[in-house]
Amino acid sequence: MNRVKRVVHATAAEVNGLSGKGVTAAVLDTGIALHPDLSGRIAGFADFVGGQKQPYDDSGHGTHVAGCLCGNGKCSNGLYAGIAPGCRLVVCKVLDERGDGNVAAMIEGIRYVLDTRRIYHTRILNISVGIGSIREAALEQELLSWIAKAWNAGLFVAVAAGNNGPAPDSVSAMGLQAHVISVGCHDGRQTPGHKNACAAYSGRGPANGRVKKPDLVAPGSGIISCNAWYRKNHFCSVNHPYTAKNGTSMAVPAVSAAAALLWEKEPHLTNEQVRERLLYHAQDLGENWGMQGWGMLHVGRALKG
Repeated sequence: MNRVKRVVHATAAEVNGLSGKGVTAAVLDTGIALHPDLSGRIAGFADFVGGQKQPYDDSGHGTHVAGCLCGNGKCSNGLYAGIAPGCRLVVCKVLDERGDGNVAAMIEGIRYVLDTRRIYHTRILNISVGIGSIREAALEQELLSWIAKAWNAGLFVAVAAGNNGPAPDSVSAMGLQAHVISVGCHDGRQTPGHKNACAAYSGRGPANGRVKKPDLVAPGSGIISCNAWYRKNHFCSVNHPYTAKNGTSMAVPAVSAAAALLWEKEPHLTNEQVRERLLYHAQDLGENWGMQGWGMLHVGRALKG
């Protein structure tokens, strides 16, 4: 995450003391572990897979995503802190230990976020999940309509472009809606030439200019963040607190965190104004639109307005 903050211009000097304090982000994912870097920030948890009451993550994906968004870096002296370490979390477990899920669980998660948004002061919905083809068109439309309801209710919705690139028409269906922020990944100008680089898998926008997606990109390869499988040792310290993951899933929380910083600074903004601020201040990487959208997230510019 230290590299991510440099690439998206969210270093301590550029965010000028902002941390996302007072803002809550909902994360729909595989759950969340009680990681030291996330202590005190889990405001709510709901399990639509196993029905458990206490937070858990049997995959590790959701904990990693949450760390990217708002881990405080306690186990690394701040080195691997997320971009908005003061932001609170409402976590909905909608995916199982393999990262698989169904539309019904996704819908229930969104419904829960909407029903509780005034209780937790939720302003952001982070969906680091891609969906492939859904056999029943009616079921897909129902899911998309719930995502639209979340946006219309005032939530800032950021979703993964998916990892089915690099061919055109490979953006996840949830990211093709007009207002949600569809986030692809890009490693920046020093793109590592390895098989796990963003260029090898980040979902691309539809061909023939039908819909301009993704909207933004952020780094997604080799991202070091919270490890759900950390262990405390006999010396009251933590073994293996972090792990590296790849995917557009890791890029989405950078955008959600930027929204949290903006709302801490300017709480009067609407979700549409936050969206426009992030898009219009993105850094053009010189790629075609299907790869970069408006460009690389630039938190420093967005905060300056």
